[in-house]
Amino acid sequence: MNLQERKISFVQEFLRIQNEGVISELEIFLKKSKSNIYKNNLEPMSLEKFHQEIDQSLNDSENDRVIKSVDLKSKYV
Repeated sequence: MNLQERKISFVQEFLRIQNEGVISELEIFLKKSKSNIYKNNLEPMSLEKFHQEIDQSLNDSENDRVIKSVDLKSKYV
């Protein structure tokens, strides 16, 4: 059984679950697993990249390509 078939089978089985506790446990497990995968794939930013990002931010600020936090907050809250 390939990955796609396994996912379909899992979803079908998941949809048959009637116990909310089991659903909650699966949600917690999925969240933890995704977090662990993400953490294991993180790589530190190089010092050169870090400086490039700072330079770009300063350039954006100097050229008025920024959004005030108050404006951003009011847009999404």
